[in-house]
Amino acid sequence: MAAYVRDRRISLEMCPSSNLQTGAAPSIADHPIGLLTKLRFRVTVNTDNRLMSGTSMTRELALLAEAFGLPGFRGFAINAMNSAFIPFDERLPIIGNVIKSWYADQLKA
Repeated sequence: MAAYVRDRRISLEMCPSSNLQTGAAPSIADHPIGLLTKLRFRVTVNTDNRLMSGTSMTRELALLAEAFGLPGFRGFAINAMNSAFIPFDERLPIIGNVIKSWYADQLKA
């Protein structure tokens, strides 16, 4: 089943803080997002319910960076856009002209 999900690039929406609160993961360090990212699943990061979880995207990404030492989140942003509910032809310019160019500019700074 895992190969089916990975091979077909099915998006896995991860909400780390919410997953801790519900008991789906015992800690951020033990959250499956680290392994799934290494295995090249199409993972996205989300907040679930910001107010109930007391979190933000910035906090979610900071927790993941601290736990897994992830160098950047370009892949999460691209995965999210690849999984968006808009036509493929509309996604490509956003990925190329917005996401990839923003990350390229950040590396220059």
